[in-house]
Amino acid sequence: MTENVIELTDLTKRYGSFTAVDHLNLIIRKGEIFGLLGPNGAGKTTTILMLLGLTDPTSGNVRVCGIDSTSNPIEVKRRVGYLPENVGFYDDLTGLQNLVFTGSLNNLSGMEALERAEELLEKVGMSENADKKTIKYSRGMLQRLGLADVLIKNPEVIILDEPTLGIDPSGVREFMDLIVTLSREHGITVLFCSHHLHQVQQVCDRVGIFVQGSLIAQGNIETLSANLFAGSPYIIELGITNPLPRPHRQSNAEWLNELLGNIEGIISVNLKNNRFMVECTRDVASEIARTVVESGAGLNFLNRKEYGLDDIYYRYFEGGENHE
Repeated sequence: MTENVIELTDLTKRYGSFTAVDHLNLIIRKGEIFGLLGPNGAGKTTTILMLLGLTDPTSGNVRVCGIDSTSNPIEVKRRVGYLPENVGFYDDLTGLQNLVFTGSLNNLSGMEALERAEELLEKVGMSENADKKTIKYSRGMLQRLGLADVLIKNPEVIILDEPTLGIDPSGVREFMDLIVTLSREHGITVLFCSHHLHQVQQVCDRVGIFVQGSLIAQGNIETLSANLFAGSPYIIELGITNPLPRPHRQSNAEWLNELLGNIEGIISVNLKNNRFMVECTRDVASEIARTVVESGAGLNFLNRKEYGLDDIYYRYFEGGENHE
């Protein structure tokens, strides 16, 4: 049976009349990368604070690695590594010295801390900058050092709060690959809090959509898409070369609509940016392909639109609809 590493039950946090987190229920399993997605002010940081035992919930329960974060926060901190949005180090120390200092704070001997620090600097690709003072580090270098700093105590869980903010695209890709490696090869559970849709979709096994203190949806991308867009029409996108001669004044879209007229379930055919968009009530991709090819026209490409996290996010936060 898969071990539940993070368990939140009816977790609620109020500040006076304001509810920051409202009856949050969430389970994250061992080795899973879970993305917590939501706009600023949604309650993500407050949830992190309760997970770490840095603030007490108004009601509900929070357990990390089987430990109650409220009654035993020190033990939770021993098992959890936290990389905040803005990580800070001692500017007058080198990257290696900062890591060794963190190791000593986590009860490692001097030699153990040094060996562990050097190992982690190599893992995060920072060995060449180990002896450089951190005041000279770029934002990306600081985040990599921050990840090494989080890992020095061998945590079972890593919490990342907007970890790629300010990093260039190539640095982001390398950082995200490193997160996946840590999860897959070392079984580390990762809670990844962000509003960068592509990054969340790229690395997370499941996501939770958080708004106004409530988790309004959770699951993998396929499940969220299927639930949210259930009943929506299929969109088949295709490119056609060398369409057959058509009657005078008939457009390409009208020609294709007439060609596909005998296929049941097609709602409309439109041409956008030299691509045909066929809206239909069922998946008729194979029938469309066969019909086009048999007509003598050239079929350049055909694919069915898949709804990604950006579509899901738009539907929840920008579409003006209530999906709770």
